[in-house]
Amino acid sequence: MKKVIGSISFLVLFACHGKMESKITNSVDITKEKETISAMLDSFNVAAAKSDYDGYFRFYTDNAIFIGTDATENWNKEAFMKWAKPAFDKKRTWNFKSIKRNIYFTDSSPDFAWFDELLNTQMKICRGSGVLVKQDNHWKVQQYVLSMTIPNEKIEDVLKIKAPIEDSLMKTMR
Repeated sequence: MKKVIGSISFLVLFACHGKMESKITNSVDITKEKETISAMLDSFNVAAAKSDYDGYFRFYTDNAIFIGTDATENWNKEAFMKWAKPAFDKKRTWNFKSIKRNIYFTDSSPDFAWFDELLNTQMKICRGSGVLVKQDNHWKVQQYVLSMTIPNEKIEDVLKIKAPIEDSLMKTMR
């Protein structure tokens, strides 16, 4: 049932995207908000690259969710902070740079946005996407999803590598 509702919500959100952005332009300067969000996301990535633990995690809301590239990586902020702390302490964090970024708004609130972007990372091109909320006049990450991209012509090769691991994992998730 949750998957059906989630799919319907996504379709409604996607179908209304053009209408939503035109309505919000009446109340806020979309270009300025996109610039502000883009600068925030760049600073978010720089904080990680500099191993600035406190600075990086200040970009998240208190109840944020981080979803990583591994199927088991679905963490609330506290769990993600605990997982990431050793990497930040050892100065072995990630260095992501945006290649192409899209930012979207909803008409229900000028304090809600979402984004997707292609990133240059140590894992080559990855996709970052997320939900943003404006709190105390600052944009923050409510949900972040990191995924690796796979060239279509290499899907079969990747499936051969991940199938045994994920087949086993799916049995434990039922």
